[in-house]
Amino acid sequence: MSASATPEGVSVEPRHVHFDVDDELKTLWHGNDVFRTAFMNALSLQFPDGEQQFINSVRLYRDQITDPKLKQEVRGFIGQEALHSREHKHYNDGLKARGYDIDAIDARFRKHMDWVARLPASRQLAGTCAAEHYTAVLANGILKHPEWLADATPRMRELWRWHAIEETEHKSVAFDVYRQCIGNEKLRKLVFVFVTWNFFKFTFLNTCTLLRAEGKLWSLRTWLGGLNFLWGKPGVLRKSLPEFFEYFRTGFHPWDQDNRDLLEKNLGELKAGYVEAKAKAV
Repeated sequence: MSASATPEGVSVEPRHVHFDVDDELKTLWHGNDVFRTAFMNALSLQFPDGEQQFINSVRLYRDQITDPKLKQEVRGFIGQEALHSREHKHYNDGLKARGYDIDAIDARFRKHMDWVARLPASRQLAGTCAAEHYTAVLANGILKHPEWLADATPRMRELWRWHAIEETEHKSVAFDVYRQCIGNEKLRKLVFVFVTWNFFKFTFLNTCTLLRAEGKLWSLRTWLGGLNFLWGKPGVLRKSLPEFFEYFRTGFHPWDQDNRDLLEKNLGELKAGYVEAKAKAV
């Protein structure tokens, strides 16, 4: 029996794409809404260092993997995450043009990631599984609920959809490595609690830092709009919360939510968009 639980028809392969979003990042690209733009940018600010740590934690167990399918998926996982880290590094560099102190934000998060890198290997991999669950749930939401990014510029919308597609494709790779090499359910759930705290802490801090730079940190109207975005309509966190907590279920696996149909639909639309964009360029 294969150690990989990635379903048939799902390929974990990196796509060598690049999104030139420098012009978009000089604007409030999400419908000219300062909170929605800041929230999405706040997520991006965690990706370059965070995804490099995901790669490092899986590499710590790479030599213990004997299953050919899982070994191939680990290679694909590393390739996809490396490209995500690269694209979001470009993304975050682009935010500097709007006057944000990205270096200070990076330093704050990097201090935390340096601490994570000193943890025992089992806790690092458990942390990657937990963080990958958050990215997988949010990715599913982006693919399932196009209204989350309906007001975004087309290029930014496609960047986030590309990232969501690949996060969905490899959502169980680190988990399958953990299950084969460690398999400690208590540790998996415990580490998820700490990752939950840190994920929301840094997203909140980053959002506040960006809003402060926009002069909107103490704007009641901005925060009411943000609360509606997250908990009202479209309700990004409200709709994600049940799936977040599924991680605490004993025997949980990321592909218990089989969203291959959603993945196939969005992948087809993304490819069609590339073809159309190339045709216009010619």
